[in-house]
Amino acid sequence: MKQERGYAKVTVTPKGERALTGGHPWVYEGEVVSVEGAYENGGLVDVVSGKGRYLGTGFLSERSKIRVRLISRNANDKFDAAFWERRIRYAWAYRKSVMGPDIDGCRIIFGEADSFPGLTVDRFHDLLVTQTLSLGMERLKPVIFPLLYNVLTEDGQSIRGIYERNDVGLRLHEGLEESKGWYPLEGVPDPGEPVTTLVENGITYAVDVENGQKTGFFLDQKYNRLAVARLAAGRRVLDCFTHTGSFALNAARGGAEHVTAVDVSESAVDLARENVRRNGLEGVVDCVAANVFDLLPALEEKGGHPYDFIILDPPAFTKSRKTVDAAARGYKEINYRAMKLLPRGGYLATCSCSHFMENERFVRMLRSAARDAGVQLRQIEARQQAPDHPILWNVPETDYLKFYLFQVV
Repeated sequence: MKQERGYAKVTVTPKGERALTGGHPWVYEGEVVSVEGAYENGGLVDVVSGKGRYLGTGFLSERSKIRVRLISRNANDKFDAAFWERRIRYAWAYRKSVMGPDIDGCRIIFGEADSFPGLTVDRFHDLLVTQTLSLGMERLKPVIFPLLYNVLTEDGQSIRGIYERNDVGLRLHEGLEESKGWYPLEGVPDPGEPVTTLVENGITYAVDVENGQKTGFFLDQKYNRLAVARLAAGRRVLDCFTHTGSFALNAARGGAEHVTAVDVSESAVDLARENVRRNGLEGVVDCVAANVFDLLPALEEKGGHPYDFIILDPPAFTKSRKTVDAAARGYKEINYRAMKLLPRGGYLATCSCSHFMENERFVRMLRSAARDAGVQLRQIEARQQAPDHPILWNVPETDYLKFYLFQVV
């Protein structure tokens, strides 16, 4: 390793070294042996093995359990504006390649998967929405955000502004405050209202980036919604945990006879109704405010099979390993009830968006639910998140969305 770099050196344990050489970009606080040299909280440090071998360079965060997040494994890299511009251009070129005409609504930067640790950037038509969860990225916003705007506008994309959705508790672990609002870009006019229109899979949505969940709209299920639409023709569909009504609308557009969209949130149901109206599907889709955990057993108790296609797209039931067991019980309950409610030959779409609920465990849960419900599952498709949310095989945290389509037989 070149000694003239001038960064403090973080020496890690053998366990930390194995993780880094295996491709993972994080150093946990318990893997730090020592820190030599001056550094700034949120600044860059070099990470070395116990024998002094260079392992990478990353942001150090004094308050986080993830003590260092690597951004490079090349000792010759110079971390100037040109470095970050190359990273942005690479991320944008990747999205253009894998998303084709769907780049009007896509995730442009997916944190560690794009070597921007702790940074998410979503595009909704003419708005970029960011979420910054690491101190290192927070410090670099004055460099990265103008570059992001310039790279896209120079490529002919019309971008009205950048809206920050930093109203998440995870920022507190980095010593950052929660906030949301427009990021000031020099020379860019006032973006106006933080609402835009997005067309996805031929369906029009109003996206409120200030008040919507996460960054305003869930982009990762884009092609899974199309998979549902392909099966929906002529069917009676129940879309559980509908949120903005996206699966329901795709099913309706796919030719469903009727769709019932359910969410426990009254505000979500109001938004879903507005999206139904916006797409002229009032005669096909009904939106209902109800708790799915109460609704499914109540429908079963009434008898019969009112639906022959059920979609289960719940929020993450677990956000830590400590609550995975409880989450598994929740997933099993709704899947068991749906399997019992469906007729033989009916269809089930089911998913989990928590990376803590690993695929192997999710599959075990589905097998158990099917056994208890007295049915067999004929798998049609096993899918994951859209490719604008790329999965790094050495970083399991990037592999989070499980999506299965079954016929119940």
